[in-house]
Amino acid sequence: MTQTPILLIDDDVALSGMLKEYLEREEFTVTIAHDGHTGVQLALSGNYNIVILDVMMPQLNGIEALRRIRAQSRIPVLMLTAKGDDVDRIVGLELGADDYVPKPCTPRELAARLRAILRRVHTPNLPEDASLSAGALIIWPEKRKALWNDAPIALTSTEFNLLEVLVRNVGHIVTKKDLSETGLGRPLTPYDRSLDVHLSSIRQKLRTAGATHVSIETVRGIGYQLIKE
Repeated sequence: MTQTPILLIDDDVALSGMLKEYLEREEFTVTIAHDGHTGVQLALSGNYNIVILDVMMPQLNGIEALRRIRAQSRIPVLMLTAKGDDVDRIVGLELGADDYVPKPCTPRELAARLRAILRRVHTPNLPEDASLSAGALIIWPEKRKALWNDAPIALTSTEFNLLEVLVRNVGHIVTKKDLSETGLGRPLTPYDRSLDVHLSSIRQKLRTAGATHVSIETVRGIGYQLIKE
């Protein structure tokens, strides 16, 4: 079976070695970078399907490394954050991280999160020209492409998946539970602000692209819906 190439950026040599050993038994090929500068260069090489990026690193930390990666690439990025550190978690999501796992984490949980992100990135068996639309907003799930009046919208893989779910249900409320399970690939958990942060970013990107005739509305206590004027 084909191995999936992934990049692990973490200065913890012992932890990195343990994660590499486990993930390579789970059909991943793991390259390790122990500093942010090297990690950014490798992440931008085009040789990997996904990046695991630790926040707490000396010199170039994970937040700045993510900022540099996102300036040039939309490769999926899974952040490793300190348990209970909501600030780094939210900043990472705002900068375009696709998801996060708090440390310490089990290798099994990490592998499951990686697979969930990769499943969402690779939509199966759709014609390349198959599109979905909500007014002038058009998305192509197979190409992972979104346009508003021919203006491209640069979305991360998780943002694209969340927007796709909303476009498929335009005019209807999608619960937070369904959005989390379909868009994030994991169950909704109490006090998790990931959905709110991702959807705030999508709103901003739609406004930047000039999408004034569609809006993502919050339905308090229930979920969200995409409204087409």
